[in-house]
Formats: sequence, C-alpha cells, structure tokens
Amino acid sequence: MFTGIVEIIGTVSALKSLDESSSGGGGTSLTISDCAEILGDAHLGDSISVNGTCLTVTEFSKNEFKVGVAPETLRRTNLGSLQQGSHVNLERAVSASTRMGGHFVQGHVDTVATILETRQDGNAITFRLQPRNRDVLRYIVEKGYVTLDGASLTITAVNDGEGWWEVMLIAYTQEKVVMGKKRQGEDVNVEVDMVGKYVEKSVAAYFEGNSGDGGAMLQKMVQRLVDERLKSPSSA
Repeated sequence: MFTGIVEIIGTVSALKSLDESSSGGGGTSLTISDCAEILGDAHLGDSISVNGTCLTVTEFSKNEFKVGVAPETLRRTNLGSLQQGSHVNLERAVSASTRMGGHFVQGHVDTVATILETRQDGNAITFRLQPRNRDVLRYIVEKGYVTLDGASLTITAVNDGEGWWEVMLIAYTQEKVVMGKKRQGEDVNVEVDMVGKYVEKSVAAYFEGNSGDGGAMLQKMVQRLVDERLKSPSSA
C-alpha cells in the first residue's frame, strides 16, 4: 500500500531482458539508481512503487536497487517504454508512522493514459489525458483522486463524452514528479481511486440482489435521469 506522495525521482541505469527459462519469466530486470535516500532501511522483498507500479526489490546497494518486471506488467504499464537514463517516480510502501498526505494507492495500474495536450496557467501546467481503457472514466470525478505514474493528483475537469480528464501540476509538483517533464503524446500509468470500485460493487450488489425491489429502484433512477436529460435545454 502507498500514499501517492512521491519520495524521490530515480534514474533507470540498466535494463536486462530475461529469457523465459530464467526466474524473470521473459520479463525485464530494471536497475534504478540515484535513490540512496529511500534505501537506508531497505530489505530484500520490500515493495517499492516505480511509476505507480508495485514491484519487489530483488537486489540493492547503497545507491541503487533492482526489480523484476513481468511481461504482463510491461504490456499493461508504461514501464515497457523505459530506456537507460529514463526517470521514474519512487515511493516506499507505507509504514505505521507514514503520514497519509495523498490517498490509498495499491500500486496496481488500471490502464495507461496518453497526454492529449498541456496548457500553461501561470506557473502551473494543466494536463489533459485520455485513457487507453475508457471504462475507468466511471471512477473519474471532478475534485476526486487519481494516481498518475504513482503520484496522487486531484482531477480538475472531466468529459465523459470525449473521454478525457484533466489535472493541474503546480510549480513545486512539476519538479517532484516525472509527469512535470512529460509532453503531448507521452503515456502515464493510471490507478483510479479504489474506494470508487468498492462503492460501485456494493451498490451494484444491492440493486441487483434477488430480494427486495432494488431492480425497480434502479429502473426508476435511470428513467428519472433520462427524463431530466430530455427536458434540459442543452439536449435540444
């Protein structure tokens, strides 16, 4: 479990493809350097979020550590596009004394989103993003949380019809996360707020239950929303 508050930006110093006969199962071994600040209390088997992806430490020294990235992870995240010299957001798993400055983050990437555009707003930058899997948009709400490359950010605008949302990075944050240097066309890892998933499942279970009148209630709610939409001036 993580908080989405990036501790440090590390540098990919080496990538090694692993054949299918190795313990890596055909994935990639990443060596990440320039991160002595988070390795003082490191242990083998620790979890570290790398661009929002929960990975296991397989080796470490004073200034660098190694993780194995499975083929499935390479396909479902932007870790497959990393090169030597790439920068990545790093965060250690939470401890009992960790301040919850962001929100509950699992380190399980839901999809990848592409930056559609960036707009300067004073010393802040607004990023518009479109997810590869648009099903995640139902968990994206204005002023809600979303994790992008492991950083907990606040959603400033959403357009379900066009399939995008926006976040804003203030000047301070731009220097503390890798997204601050990203531009149009680049990809970011996305993890939606898991609280929304639990709420959705609970509500669905209630309305779809075999007992009670949950199904009828849901039908009435949908009909009311449709009627309101048809009556609104914007639908004309």
